[in-house]
This record gives sequence, C-alpha cells and structure tokens, in this order.
Amino acid sequence: MENKIETLSTVRIQKSDDLYKIVDTLNRTLKENNLMFGLALDDDDAETAVFTIYRT
Repeated sequence: MENKIETLSTVRIQKSDDLYKIVDTLNRTLKENNLMFGLALDDDDAETAVFTIYRT
C-alpha cells in the first residue's frame, strides 16, 4: 500500500510568532481526519510564512 500525501491548499501569510500554535492545534485535533498542516518560512521573504494543508 502506497502512502500518498496530497496538497489541498497553500497560502502565504505575514509571519507571526504564534502561528506555530495554530498549526500544532490543528494537527493534534484533525489527525484522525487524515489532515496534516504545515508551516514554513518563504524562501524569498523572511517576513512571509507558507501555510499548507495536506490530506494523508
């Protein structure tokens, strides 16, 4: 059986120190629904965060 991760949505938003708390809460709450959330800094702009929703 192949484990496939599908990207559902990606959005770029202004970086905030507390964004990781939202992503952590979403991951803990919705993992049973086969959803995973990611947060990364934009490669080109250190003031922009990239928030991504995945289906696992």
